[in-house]
Amino acid sequence: MSELLQTQEVGSLAKPDWRVAVVGDKPIGQGSYDALRAWSEEYGSNDASSYGQQVLESAQSEFASVGRYSDRTKETVRDLAAHYAVQLQEHAGLDIVYDGEQDRSEMYQHSIARTLGFAWRGRVRAFDTKSYKKAACIGEPSISEPWHSDEVTRLQRLTDKDIKVPITGAYTLAAWSYNEHYTQRADLVRALARNVIRPNIIALLEQGVSWIQIDEPAATTVPGEVPLFVESFNESVRGLVGRFSVHLCFSDYTLLVPHIEKLENCSQLSLEFANRDGHGLGTATSDRPAYEVLKDIVRYAPGTSIGLGVASVHEDTIETPELVRDRILRAVDIVGDPALIYPSPDCGLRTRSWPVASEKLLAVSHGTRLAREII
Repeated sequence: MSELLQTQEVGSLAKPDWRVAVVGDKPIGQGSYDALRAWSEEYGSNDASSYGQQVLESAQSEFASVGRYSDRTKETVRDLAAHYAVQLQEHAGLDIVYDGEQDRSEMYQHSIARTLGFAWRGRVRAFDTKSYKKAACIGEPSISEPWHSDEVTRLQRLTDKDIKVPITGAYTLAAWSYNEHYTQRADLVRALARNVIRPNIIALLEQGVSWIQIDEPAATTVPGEVPLFVESFNESVRGLVGRFSVHLCFSDYTLLVPHIEKLENCSQLSLEFANRDGHGLGTATSDRPAYEVLKDIVRYAPGTSIGLGVASVHEDTIETPELVRDRILRAVDIVGDPALIYPSPDCGLRTRSWPVASEKLLAVSHGTRLAREII
């Protein structure tokens, strides 16, 4: 990658209605056909549109016959969703992509379901009306097989773009679980980093993945445990050869910053800024207040690249390319080196519809091009 200001996604996209219906053994509505046709026409071709319709028609026929979908049909539909998710990002002009996590139910639940030593304890509310299944650690955690190998194999077929694989980190998995095995939660965090996250990362590296993003939204929820989060990240990647970044959203970065100099083998901090920023144009401090924390990041961890959130994931309003441009330029002014800036949405766009997500990613790409013309 030689061009400055490489654009990237941060992991998740929404699941199409037809993907949700099939994986959940629900009937496919006419709206799903209409949506698939529209997306096929915009991002694919006549052949792709025809194939997508055939997949749904075959699935619908199977459901009408036996009242459920086979595992093979579900896999085919997930593959189709991943294909369109990649095309969406390529159409938007992103430099670094993933498949929108189309195989994953939810970042915690998907991971714990594939981890030994846990038992489900019920559902808890995450935010708004969203909930997830919560588990308890009841024994030494480990994995029987890597979590994301099939996703990566498919993605390597689907795109020639650079890829960055997101994986839920040890601290967040521990923070969102009940601990019924260890005396101290710190021991659970360390065991997850050592026995679960690190083996997954090693498997990805062996598959040829060069960049892995560790998602840690819980990292600053207990201020006194931020050093424990840092320890878990270091244990997960210490001594491994690759590119490792950490993504934190919905976090108090003032709690994080004093500890980032102790992160080992961390090439990028991927952070949200747009959600906290003003909507007017300009590159002055008063215009771009959310980006001031970059000054402290540069002071504590100079040379660390920044996954720069320039599009909000909490609203449908589409940022203008000029606003994205100014957010990038402000960050470049503070960091000093545009090679360290990687524009992106603040977080995964799974709470936005695909049309909105597409427009936001297009704004990121267009605004980045405007910034490149200036720097």
